[in-house]
Amino acid sequence: MINKNNRSPKTSTDLIYGRHPVVEALENGRTFEKVLLSTGLRGDFEKRVRFLCKEANVPLQIVPKEKLNSITKKLHQGILAFVSPIPFYELEDILPMVYEKGQSPLIILVDGVTDVRNIGAIARSAEASGAHALVLAKKGSAQINEEAMKTSAGALNMLPVCRVNSLMHAVDFLQMNGIQTIAADLSGEKMIYDLDLTGPLAVVMGDEHKGVNRMLLEKVDHPFKIPMRGETDSFNVSV
Repeated sequence: MINKNNRSPKTSTDLIYGRHPVVEALENGRTFEKVLLSTGLRGDFEKRVRFLCKEANVPLQIVPKEKLNSITKKLHQGILAFVSPIPFYELEDILPMVYEKGQSPLIILVDGVTDVRNIGAIARSAEASGAHALVLAKKGSAQINEEAMKTSAGALNMLPVCRVNSLMHAVDFLQMNGIQTIAADLSGEKMIYDLDLTGPLAVVMGDEHKGVNRMLLEKVDHPFKIPMRGETDSFNVSV
């Protein structure tokens, strides 16, 4: 059942609810931003949903029934799914696509950015700079929703977005494939201008409050900082 309640926070194009409609959509390859499942649901149905979400790389969140009730007043049967406005790509598929075009990969990884407008702005900057993909963690990242799409000024329709289980594993994969990985960090020893950025490159950017995760910083090839002349200690991450 498609939600047609205009008073709901989500429109009919955003939300699918009910056990059969959600499972059917997952089985048919519909792209979801995330699936919400009510606490207390057990048995074959819950196992099936977990399996399908894992197969489709869709984040699954277990939430109180009240959370679902606050999103829709319709009979959701303990499950609802947010439809994604964009498809998601596999990171492993990006590099061959780039090399087939005779280009040098430029990949942007975003760690811990939860503001949808920042995600949209990051996508806009990345696409305008010639990046080939934007990589987000499945958990702890902002949702790609209508507001993110609007802020991106169309970039999210042009820039492939990859959703991964672990940014750590994503960095491992990129390094094993000869991609230099660098990360913005206020305490970085090198300035960005001191690095050789001419070859295959992956740039990790973090939330401007928390920055890039320390374990991730230790894994990249080069943490870097951008020289600041004013009193503000950092740019907005999208800048």
